[in-house]
Amino acid sequence: MMVILGTDAHKKSHTVVATDEAGAMVASVTVAATSEGHLRVLKWAAQWRERRWAVEDCRHLSRRLERDLLAAGELVVRVPPKMMAGARRSARTRGKSDPIDGLAVARAALREPDLPMARLDGPSREIRLLVDYRERLVRERTGLQNSLRWRLHELDPTFDPPAGSLDRYVMLDQIEAFLAGHAGLVAELAGREVARIRELTRDANRLQSDIRGRIKTVAPSLLELTGCAALTAGKLVGEAADIRRFTSRDAYAAWNGTAPIPVWSANRERFRLSRGGNRQTNAAIHRIAITQLRCHPDAQTFIARRLAGGNTKKEALRALKRRLSDVVYRTMLEDTRHHPQAAPATAA
Repeated sequence: MMVILGTDAHKKSHTVVATDEAGAMVASVTVAATSEGHLRVLKWAAQWRERRWAVEDCRHLSRRLERDLLAAGELVVRVPPKMMAGARRSARTRGKSDPIDGLAVARAALREPDLPMARLDGPSREIRLLVDYRERLVRERTGLQNSLRWRLHELDPTFDPPAGSLDRYVMLDQIEAFLAGHAGLVAELAGREVARIRELTRDANRLQSDIRGRIKTVAPSLLELTGCAALTAGKLVGEAADIRRFTSRDAYAAWNGTAPIPVWSANRERFRLSRGGNRQTNAAIHRIAITQLRCHPDAQTFIARRLAGGNTKKEALRALKRRLSDVVYRTMLEDTRHHPQAAPATAA
């Protein structure tokens, strides 16, 4: 029989629950979150010839397990954590435990046959790591900039740099010249913050150049989309983790949250915004939509047509984002086909 192996991953242990096609528990096992533990659970799962693994999509917790399973030739799907809540509520067993969570993962995979497939790490993960690291540097720089403004206000309220200028070298040079005429601890701390902001800005710019170079190799067509610069393209590629794991453009839209949710009954058909999905990808598509709404004729025509049809501005923007999701999916898929280096190696 075909079994689904629902996996609840943790830092030190993984619990795997085997279920049949009806969602009934067949067996369960808990192993250590090490390569030896992964080998043990593979031997345990070998008793079922037809099997499929369903792993909760917690990248940092489940990455090593996914890598070992894929290297062994196993079929692995990723289950979003939000799907487990409904599976637990509908179950007859109450409470929360590792076996209950593993069972919920397996039942969610049974209920949703079009879940994205797991792939081995490749260039997309490297891009995601770079984008995430740059975002951390930018957040640290923002905190220092806010602190620096208060110190400058304390030293001289009339010296007020323009908004958004504290990451420019020219303005940082002016601030250093201004601080040279002041003594005391406040001026000294402000000088240290200026030096750190300069360092963070230099590192962030280098990372941005690195990301742009990788995107030109992995997904050059994304950069040709209006409103999709290197950082936005890096976010799309890194979060998707190989676009081929999505079975269709509709599956990709449901995953990123641009697919609308029906909320109507009786005569009037209505849809509302989906607050689920991958919010990082959703925000990237939103940035593209806002940019195209400002300067792209086709997007402006599309919005005008939706407004004329009775949509509100928000509803028209959601429709544009849904359309852009299809464009992004098609573009990334074509890049994967035409640039083999963009796709990670599949398990043998």
